[in-house]
Amino acid sequence: MPDISRLISHNTSLPPKVSFEFFPPQSDEMQRQLWGCIERLGRLNPSFVSVTYGAGGTTRERTHATVERIIRETHLQPAAHLTCVGASKEDILHVARRYWQAGVRHIVALRGDPPAGPVGSGKYTPHPGGYAYADQLVAGLKSVADFHVSVAAYPEIHPEAPSAQFDIDHLRRKVDAGADSIITQYFFDVDMFLRFMDKVRAAGIFVPVIPGILPVTNVQQMVKFSTMCGTKVPAWITDIFTGLDNDPTTRQLVAASIAIEQCRLLQRAGYDALHFYTLNRAELVLAICHLLGIRPGHEGADGRRIA
Repeated sequence: MPDISRLISHNTSLPPKVSFEFFPPQSDEMQRQLWGCIERLGRLNPSFVSVTYGAGGTTRERTHATVERIIRETHLQPAAHLTCVGASKEDILHVARRYWQAGVRHIVALRGDPPAGPVGSGKYTPHPGGYAYADQLVAGLKSVADFHVSVAAYPEIHPEAPSAQFDIDHLRRKVDAGADSIITQYFFDVDMFLRFMDKVRAAGIFVPVIPGILPVTNVQQMVKFSTMCGTKVPAWITDIFTGLDNDPTTRQLVAASIAIEQCRLLQRAGYDALHFYTLNRAELVLAICHLLGIRPGHEGADGRRIA
């Protein structure tokens, strides 16, 4: 367990830059929860907020509506997810033009999951008239407008990749196609991530890489999803939550401690930007950011004000 006194002690380094991922709501109640989350986390002045795009483009209109509302009603910079699955090139580029006209300047370009479900649940088949993979999508987006394009990386290998080197080579193709930055799948083993980054840099990939952080809110759900997306969950994480099923307050405290330790290790390794998968919940992410020194009205060591 981390030393809590060390976590909350004065930190002379600047707070990290943060970004947050949301998913489009499916009901009125989920809509209220999302916008409450956006309002609370938006006060921390994130670098950007991303909005996901369902498997097979199933949330296309809800994603677009959410992104447009963020532009219209907040000061935040949205990054819209866009995938290759289930659409022709022209359809995808039409969506991209629509985003640009709405004021979106940042897109997260992904291959996407098969419509049948999450990664690993079905075979991916490219649309016959579409982009087969994310590197082609990146090139297509750059042909439309000067988007900032982020792409995904998998520190523990994409579940469908035949090898780690194949995955690195594919990441290089995405960057060569014009990707401006990389956001990683979430992970828990910082040493593993640093070894992955050694391979990324050795492959000649030098665009910014933003580590993905998933605070643990529901252990069973996290383990299930991690199995599908290829993230290893250390035994000590599941062990440490044993006996807390009916104690949500303690679970939150433990989850915050784990995430803070991971963020501190990444900061010490030189990573000053972190991307939080929020699951549309603000409380835990707010607590983590507070301990990292990211607070409304706080001034960093260089006078940079977080409003």
